[in-house]
Amino acid sequence: MYMLESIVSKVNGILWDYVLIVGLVGVGIYCSIRLGFPQITKFGTAVKQVFGGVFKKEANKEGSMSSFQALATSIAAQIGTGNVAGVATAIALGGPGAILWMWVSAFFGMSTIFVEATLALKYRERTEDGQLVGGPAYYIKNGMGTKGLASFFAIAIIIALGFIGNMVQSNSIASAVSTAFNVSQLMIGVVIAIFAGLIFIGGIKRIATFAEMVVPVMAVVYIFGAIAVIVMFRADFIPVMKSIFVGAFNPAAVLGGAVGISIKQAVRFGVARGLFSNEAGMGSTPNSHAVADVKHPAEQGLSAMVAVFIDTMLACTATALVILATGADQSGAVGVGITQAAFRIAFGPWGEKFLAVCLTFFAFTTVVGWYYFGENNIRFLFKNKNSIRLYQLIVLAFIVVGSYQQVDFVWSLADMFNGIMVIPNIIAIFVLFKESKKILCDYEGQISKGERLHYDYSFENKQLSKN
Repeated sequence: MYMLESIVSKVNGILWDYVLIVGLVGVGIYCSIRLGFPQITKFGTAVKQVFGGVFKKEANKEGSMSSFQALATSIAAQIGTGNVAGVATAIALGGPGAILWMWVSAFFGMSTIFVEATLALKYRERTEDGQLVGGPAYYIKNGMGTKGLASFFAIAIIIALGFIGNMVQSNSIASAVSTAFNVSQLMIGVVIAIFAGLIFIGGIKRIATFAEMVVPVMAVVYIFGAIAVIVMFRADFIPVMKSIFVGAFNPAAVLGGAVGISIKQAVRFGVARGLFSNEAGMGSTPNSHAVADVKHPAEQGLSAMVAVFIDTMLACTATALVILATGADQSGAVGVGITQAAFRIAFGPWGEKFLAVCLTFFAFTTVVGWYYFGENNIRFLFKNKNSIRLYQLIVLAFIVVGSYQQVDFVWSLADMFNGIMVIPNIIAIFVLFKESKKILCDYEGQISKGERLHYDYSFENKQLSKN
């Protein structure tokens, strides 16, 4: 076990200290400049795109999701333990300054995810049974013509999210609920697996309906709870914001030299936990955006940007301010326990229970979202329906096992496999960027001429190729 932990630590050091920080932020900067900073110039349009159709009940095409359902499934995957436990570990390991780097990565990531979403719709396919499928594996295969790299990505995302990622989610739920309600972590893991299984077997329709109903409510409840804490500790708001900005460039000035946190650590853990939370550039959320029933790919690209904003700028920031304002980062707790300590300081025992309930919904919806992303790639690799049933059983087993594992090692494994998964997606984003740029220009041209939005989904009628 010690040797395995050592190997994982070294791989993470290479990935997150060098390869991915440069790759993710670099691609985000590149996409932002080449697209004309759509996260600024088109943010108002993006918000209108997302919330303008929330209450519309138009029927979507068979085998697809509505734009809002696809977005909700994406946010279900994004808003999870990364917003609660991930932010806490970022602060613990990188200091308050890690939050600024989380914001920076999210800002540029909004352009990256626009490219991912539009490519996912351009190169999506329809299976023989009428199911829409898409995502990085499909745009790598259809856009780059490299099935080997596409298969590598598919395998990586199945392991990273379907298996290891869902261990993280169940681990955080079990830890929080066990602390708040004194229940066995293993028992909690079994219960999570049972409820997850009931949703898995319902397929895309049940997943979409679940996400559409639960995600908006859970996000609003948690953010309002965090706002209540911030109001209670409002006198500390300015010092907290100062610690974030100063700590990003001079951690010792905030924490003291003895703590030993460097700028490099602040950047590393800010970007790493930011990625784990908002998933921009990771190649996960395009799997849900690909099946959106929209007239033009750019519409869903704009929606995807809003998802990153909601996840990082709202939910992650709320958690960070609660932790730093209450001083819970100095409590000696680890992982989700830091955030629980913050709510306990603010509301007493009820605060701990409130967070346990919120985290349960956060992490459970992420389990559902990540399961779906993995299933999408199982469909890419295998045509046999039995492979999906086998995948479901393995995911449920990982959920149970993950519920009682050591929290630090589970997070390290998640970081490693997420990092491995990102590499082929970054390559694809860079190589196929021009296609996304054409999509944006086409969208802007139709809007400027007052035309009714339309797009030729040329790959949608292609059947999923046999392996």
